[in-house]
Amino acid sequence: MNRRDFLALTGAAGYTVLVRANDPPSGAPPSRAEIAQAFDAIAPPQPGDARFAGEPHLTLVDLDCDVLVAGGGMAGVCAALAAARHGAKVVLAQDRSRLGGNASSEVKMHVVGADCSGGRPGWREGGLIEELRLDDAAHNPQRSWELWDLLLYDKLKREPNVTLLLDSPLFAAETRDDAIQRVLVRCDKTEHLYRIRAPLYIDCTGDSRLALEAGAEQRWGREAQSEFNESLARAAADRQTLGSSLLFTARDYGRPVPFTPPPWARKVTKAQLQFRSVRSWEYGYWWIEWGGQLDTIRDNERIRFELLAIVLGVWDYIKNSGDKPDSAHWGMDWVGMIPGKRESRRVVGDHLLTQHDLEGKTPAFADAVAMGGWPLDDHPPSGFDQPEERPARQIQTAAPYNIPLRSLYSRNIRNLLMAGRNISASHVAFTSTRVMATCAVVGQAAGTAAAVCLRRGLTPRQLARDPELMPALQQILLRDDQTIVGARNTDPGDAARRADAAASGELNGAEAAHAINGYVRDLPGQTRNLWAAPLGAEGAWIELTWPRPQKISLVQLTFDTGLHRSLTLTAQDSYHERMVRGPQPETVRDYELSWTDAAGTCHALAAVKGNYQRINRHRFAPVEAKSLRLHVTATNGADTARVYEIRCYA
Repeated sequence: MNRRDFLALTGAAGYTVLVRANDPPSGAPPSRAEIAQAFDAIAPPQPGDARFAGEPHLTLVDLDCDVLVAGGGMAGVCAALAAARHGAKVVLAQDRSRLGGNASSEVKMHVVGADCSGGRPGWREGGLIEELRLDDAAHNPQRSWELWDLLLYDKLKREPNVTLLLDSPLFAAETRDDAIQRVLVRCDKTEHLYRIRAPLYIDCTGDSRLALEAGAEQRWGREAQSEFNESLARAAADRQTLGSSLLFTARDYGRPVPFTPPPWARKVTKAQLQFRSVRSWEYGYWWIEWGGQLDTIRDNERIRFELLAIVLGVWDYIKNSGDKPDSAHWGMDWVGMIPGKRESRRVVGDHLLTQHDLEGKTPAFADAVAMGGWPLDDHPPSGFDQPEERPARQIQTAAPYNIPLRSLYSRNIRNLLMAGRNISASHVAFTSTRVMATCAVVGQAAGTAAAVCLRRGLTPRQLARDPELMPALQQILLRDDQTIVGARNTDPGDAARRADAAASGELNGAEAAHAINGYVRDLPGQTRNLWAAPLGAEGAWIELTWPRPQKISLVQLTFDTGLHRSLTLTAQDSYHERMVRGPQPETVRDYELSWTDAAGTCHALAAVKGNYQRINRHRFAPVEAKSLRLHVTATNGADTARVYEIRCYA
């Protein structure tokens, strides 16, 4: 039986599990018992008789959901969380046992993005990736990659709307009338084969495996300069790509640590390192890169071997060439075995991003949903085998740029979105959009758009073209701390926009009114967009007052989390020294919320201690508030109270 015939099997042949069963109360995380019970959905306690020729030992399980997310890298994690938090029932299928993709412990690459690793201060991404970074900084000061993996796992297991399938690669899709009907995912470790049906699908696999199986239009390689008139493109098109990398870590053992390379390790010379620095040894080198001249999918095993040969050859040079005597006490303690892949297939959407878009030479996108800003960062395809060339050509864009929704869905498969390095872009534009923080915010945009499409019964294309719903989507994203360059809070549901603001004190240029001005970050060269005041013995307060009482049941606070600094997990000591590993000192730690009714009576609303997050939301029974006061009593180290935004909703 072929897989198309298998896909056509009737649902009665296996188990039908409705993922959208029994929501817990809004905002309530599932209990341990509820999490444990959820495993019955993906591994029914009583195996059935669903079998098929060719795979007699796999049990068929049918799953229904609202959104199927394929791939659990940073794009997939953020897409799943965003869709789930907006009410969609999500199945996330990840082909490995760990989440995070290139950011996981299996590869250990930094999550970098629009702030250019500190080269563009103030542009660190907000939203879900900021939430994850702050969680990691607060709870993983020891810089353990395995704890970062666990953090991502915990985030998804505690989200009641997400069903997580690990070690479960997607390998087939049924498409009819230009739409995906269902997909096949298999887990050999549990001997389950999942047939998953959903109205919407998001391809976050990096290699566009779902898009490939669905028949979505794709691109591979480098376009000719003539196709889009990109100055950074090549004269002639080819199928070459950026290569893959392997990292390693090492540490000082306080005693001599000899190293003998295997016979298949490369012999590396000083001349090969003329443009490749080996001054530090605790964290490997991104420039150990190879394989872009090959097929980065089909030739992955050969690429892995050559990368290992280069890694061990470079370490042999450091240890045994005599050029680095200070390395005598250093020894490797980890070597990656999974090539960190940069480039393969890209899905074609209604808009294909080009160099001109990233350089601000095209009209602004009415459907902007995410921000990028990493340099246009091209590498020689053969990487280490091109020692006469610098390992990267980086050209920074003049400013961060927006990414449109039209680049996040397939132009020929109407219910397929994509997020990550496979979005619709030319090779030149891709060299910037490919980095993981950008992939994460694109994932948040795709997941949020999917949830809006579900509520409205729309395809992604219909949403992108809707002149009323598209601005509404942007406002939802802004509310969730997504940065869209040039956009501000104009949400008509936010009662704070109709209030007057006053405070116990104000620093010059950081007045109380800034907390309701619609912007939630300071932008270089512009007025500061926060309220800030000295923390005296009594703390500091900011108060919103309305001409007449307002019904509110939710207050959202946005605090300062030091977006001017880099923040990511790294094994590189020099990079780590630029960061604060722990709660960010600027962030409000302890505070109280209260409201006053029309008669002037004050009522306590909330008291929080130990906060380290940027976004805090407080839900409560509706009240008729004449005023709302936030009283800050302590920060995580700074001597000023700092608040970027207060929002209030009925």
